[in-house]
Amino acid sequence: MKHMCKMAMVAAGTLVGASTTWAYTFTTHRIPAALAVEAASETVAACARQGYHETAVVLDADGATIVTLRGDGTGIHSLDSAHDKAYTSVSFKNDTLALAERAKGEDSIAPLAKLPHVMFFGGGVVIKLGDEVIGSIGAAGAPGAKLDDGCAHAGLDKIRDRLK
Repeated sequence: MKHMCKMAMVAAGTLVGASTTWAYTFTTHRIPAALAVEAASETVAACARQGYHETAVVLDADGATIVTLRGDGTGIHSLDSAHDKAYTSVSFKNDTLALAERAKGEDSIAPLAKLPHVMFFGGGVVIKLGDEVIGSIGAAGAPGAKLDDGCAHAGLDKIRDRLK
């Protein structure tokens, strides 16, 4: 009888422990590589149509690179800039143009720019599925943050309807 009681308590403990583990799992969404390539390609193409040489980087929600595309004639520095804009955007879950505004003024977030790969300069755009941030696009190379931002948004617009 004591043995049966102990077995029942072990089984109950296992089920309780397992149910707590199950309670902490959640679903995440990922950007397929094919869509990331399309977004990067459209980002570079949108700037090229305006006469600008652009680099695009698409990151997943964890900040890992899915694709990097350096457009023809684009400066080598744009690889790091595009990555850092995308990284900042996905890390802060906000577009870098908006973050650049928050870096100004009395309650500035500017000191956070000392962290590795953080860049408060337009051209980083979050990719969302509903309210969930699933990645980001970073664009660099055009002569100005708003131009980079516009090209990154063109890349996002290219794939937005197919994100599920």
